Amino acid sequence: MGSVSAHIMAICAGAMLAFGASGVSPAAAAMSATAPKLIMVCHGYGCGFRTKLMLGAADGTQLSSIMRAGSSSPKAERAALSKAVRYFDRRANQATGFKDRPRTEIGKPERGQMDCVDESTNTRAFLLYLAERGLLKFHKVGRNVSRGFFLDGRYPHWTAVISDPSGVKWVVDPWYATVGGAPDIFPYEQWKVRGQLESGALN
Repeated sequence: MGSVSAHIMAICAGAMLAFGASGVSPAAAAMSATAPKLIMVCHGYGCGFRTKLMLGAADGTQLSSIMRAGSSSPKAERAALSKAVRYFDRRANQATGFKDRPRTEIGKPERGQMDCVDESTNTRAFLLYLAERGLLKFHKVGRNVSRGFFLDGRYPHWTAVISDPSGVKWVVDPWYATVGGAPDIFPYEQWKVRGQLESGALN
């Protein structure tokens, strides 16, 4: 098992990847929902490895259908987003060729396995993919956020974030789920106080 300090360095490096521009230009927002997009999938802890995933026209058609079911309200959109993230999670794991274990513990770089830095970076890239195609009607993609720093009794943990029309932030965190399982989507204010220290796992 690798050292905690090495893992924190990986977290910091991955966090830099996660902290790109949060806005989507009007031109990008007008992009066709079926326009292909290359996403670099992070895995191996702290983006130790990156694998190309091309989301093509068939993916865009499927994701448009999923998100269209959530077009009536912010709550409905979050429910649809949960299904869309599950779809993307399965595609990301197909790209790496490995089945990611949930709540992966600290350790040496391992292809296909994703810690919270990998998961949050990938999730944010996917959320921006949806936003660029106008598939997020009620939410904006924010910057990834973290909680915990050991001294408060918690391991560091990162997540992607969206905000609704009222300004409330919601986390989109698939790290706890098995491949294709439902991500945690609930208010950031609740998420940031969670995560008690558990044996060897980021939570």
